[in-house]
Amino acid sequence: MFRRSKTETPSAETAPEKVGGKGRPTPTRKEAEAAAKARAKTPRTRKELAAAQRSTRAESSQRVRQAMKSGDERYYPARDRGPVRRFVRDFVDVRFSLIELVIPLLLVTLVLGYSGNPTLARWGNTLLMIMVLFVLFDMVTLRFRLRRELARRFPDESYRGLTFYAISRALQMKFMRLPKAQVKVGQKLPDTYR
Repeated sequence: MFRRSKTETPSAETAPEKVGGKGRPTPTRKEAEAAAKARAKTPRTRKELAAAQRSTRAESSQRVRQAMKSGDERYYPARDRGPVRRFVRDFVDVRFSLIELVIPLLLVTLVLGYSGNPTLARWGNTLLMIMVLFVLFDMVTLRFRLRRELARRFPDESYRGLTFYAISRALQMKFMRLPKAQVKVGQKLPDTYR
């Protein structure tokens, strides 16, 4: 019916750029069919089957490792998914834990133990036992504070396994925790985790 003149059509220079594209050209039908056929092709030998399973497992574990570092919860294992688990991770990560001091203290007690001086070795053992007691006290207070916060924030949820989850995370050094910490020490936690 209506025809646009050539002057009305937007040029490539004035056309708005598409934001959020997939970042690659759409494959041709021939390429898509070839890729589908390659995926559907069943392995002929046991060796090919094992290689295909290995590559699938490697891709899956690579995706999970990347998600654990970046915080993409879609690829987390089932034990780390959900708003309650995310809150427990954040609750543990914002507090300073005495476990951070245990590794340096172990080195000090090793040096004192091998110094050859029995008095220094006794001091090292005493220092280590005191630190273990402090860590146990820290874990007990973590449990009670966590339960109180969970009751306040998630009153209708089940808390089964959350204490073990929190304590096992708190006993790890911060840089070794997976999923990686998404909050900093002392940071205020958000009010909602839904």
